[in-house]
Amino acid sequence: MSDPGGRLAPVSDHPTTPWALAETADGQWHATPLRPGADRITTATPAEAIRSAPPGTRWVWRSTAAVYPRVLAAGTRVERCYDIEDAELLLLAHEGRSGEPRSAAAAWARLNDAPVPPDPPQRAAEPARAAAQDSLFDVDPGATAPLPLDALLAVHTDQARRIAATAHPDRLRLLTASESAAFLIAAEMHRAGLPWRADVHRALLTELLGERYAGGGEPRRLAELTDEISAAFGRRVRPDLPADVIKAFAQAGVRLGSTRRWAIQEIDHPAVAPLLEYKKLYRIYTAHGWSWLADWVRDGRFRPEFIPGGTLTGRWVTNGGGALQIPKVIRRAVVADPGWRLVVADADQMEPRVLAAISRDPAFMEVAGRPEDLYTAVSRQGFSGDRDKAKIAVLGAVYGQTSGDGLKNLAALRRRFPRAVAYVDDAARAGEEGRLVRTWLGRTCPPPAGAAEADEAGIPQEQGPERADSEDTGWTPGYASTNTRARGRFTRNFVVQGSAADWALLMLAALRQATAGMRAELVFFQHDEVIVHCPAEEAEAVVEAVRAAGDRAGRITFGDTPVRFPFTTAVVECYADAK
Repeated sequence: MSDPGGRLAPVSDHPTTPWALAETADGQWHATPLRPGADRITTATPAEAIRSAPPGTRWVWRSTAAVYPRVLAAGTRVERCYDIEDAELLLLAHEGRSGEPRSAAAAWARLNDAPVPPDPPQRAAEPARAAAQDSLFDVDPGATAPLPLDALLAVHTDQARRIAATAHPDRLRLLTASESAAFLIAAEMHRAGLPWRADVHRALLTELLGERYAGGGEPRRLAELTDEISAAFGRRVRPDLPADVIKAFAQAGVRLGSTRRWAIQEIDHPAVAPLLEYKKLYRIYTAHGWSWLADWVRDGRFRPEFIPGGTLTGRWVTNGGGALQIPKVIRRAVVADPGWRLVVADADQMEPRVLAAISRDPAFMEVAGRPEDLYTAVSRQGFSGDRDKAKIAVLGAVYGQTSGDGLKNLAALRRRFPRAVAYVDDAARAGEEGRLVRTWLGRTCPPPAGAAEADEAGIPQEQGPERADSEDTGWTPGYASTNTRARGRFTRNFVVQGSAADWALLMLAALRQATAGMRAELVFFQHDEVIVHCPAEEAEAVVEAVRAAGDRAGRITFGDTPVRFPFTTAVVECYADAK
């Protein structure tokens, strides 16, 4: 499972001796190579310790988020690391112990049969207008006390022992190494920032919403739509209050249980059209309006705090700012610096390709290795060339659509790709039975009894508008114990979506390494899309680096399979022009 080049291999496979780094109670930093009898180095800052070690050293430390931003601020970068607290989170889940504290201090206490301290609450992000760009990481008021170097080394040794005892230790080593790399990337993306033109954003808001009234009321266009909606109902209605909208429709003889778009768009009533328009614009106003711009954009950059592995499936989230839900119209404000370009790369049909790789279905792997659209290729395998039906069948297998036409399409898919469908069927069955379910590299879905406590264990769920996994599958951790079928639908998708997240970690790490000698910067990532900001003359090399990173990640993650992981890549000056 290790990378032949050695750069993405687990710690034990790399020729450079790893070093450990820990902060003392008096604010000093201790570093030491992980070899018997090695001398320790004491410094005032982590950057000083890192500069004293050989280039390419893998650093073992308590938390990347607590250390690396300070290192970046001092002008120093780290090539590789091992994050103790992230590894502990992954190990606890793998052992069926989701919900237990995951801090380094908690791991040390468990080793010594001492009282285990609870994890500190997640720190809230600070908007850009309230702090300088690095203040998100300068102070961590909820952090646990520093762990002495000897204790850190003991926890690291214990984690290595626990990983070695698993059924697939090479895979779990690769997962801990790649997710540790992801925390380095997240800190670097925060520091670089996504280029953002505040003047363009303000012009867009005026164009869409109209002028703002004095006193902080809604902008002109929303006020006009409110008047239209009220006129249609014959009374004053607050469209931003769902209860008021439901009451107004009820008085008009229409019963509603929700004011979501899907619930009202087919209703024959004159209030529907302005209400739908209001909802769309109100979302922009509240999520990415003038207040958001003042809060989150500073010095021409939007700097969200990315959290790798922030969901149960391993997908990333952001702590504040709504970075993973930027509407296309607002993307017009994401503009490259003069002379620079944005390389926007989307992985093509990532999850079906991952299913082919993890199921080892020979026919599906062959289809996923062809140089063409995957759904088009599948459509010739029993769907009479109908791409839409083939797509519905594949996604139905992943997401559990087993009724109506979905059931018929699934049966056709099962005849052509029996091992692929059986793989997700088995995952669904395991979920319904309450068993542990894992991704290809070993990320584990909590069992029903422990899943409700996942938040307290330090697994931040999708925050604010950036919810994805539970809404996509109809399962949330706290609901698992009373709805086994819902959990089965979740675990069916978990093995695919989570394994795709495994692959994405390796892809990002490979891309980071490939661009290390360039001026190019990774500035954005979500699920299957990555953005690199680079000088125009580097754009072609970055496009090739993305392609190579996808191929390399496929080999390292899943081994030698015929499955390809291509990207659709655009080189643009404005993010909105990429799609």
